[in-house]
Amino acid sequence: QVQLVESGGGLVQAGGSLRLSCAASGGIFSRFGMGWFRQAPGKEREFVAAIDYRGVRTYYTDSVKGRFTISRDNAKNTVYLQMNNLKHEDTEVYSCGAELWGVGSQMAYEYNYWGQGTQVTVSS
Repeated sequence: QVQLVESGGGLVQAGGSLRLSCAASGGIFSRFGMGWFRQAPGKEREFVAAIDYRGVRTYYTDSVKGRFTISRDNAKNTVYLQMNNLKHEDTEVYSCGAELWGVGSQMAYEYNYWGQGTQVTVSS
């Protein structure tokens, strides 16, 4: 069983930056593709960014391209989401997911494990 714990969320002004972390335990981290998704109350989970299990390929939703960067450190069993130039519309709960042998899926249902999420609030 893989456990995922996100951290790094908080309140930031528009134009500011945050770095989210997702620490994994209970599995062989290097075998998992990792993704970041976000969700607003009453809405479905929305894809943000993903990185394949090899750490070679990355994918982003259009609205965050050029502002967000996903990366992973297999030695620390951690995936990161660096978020720059944050906008008010980025305000949501951000969760990380893990997909065994994942190649960077943008579909939430393909992820096997999820963290509890961390709130990101961007004031305008």
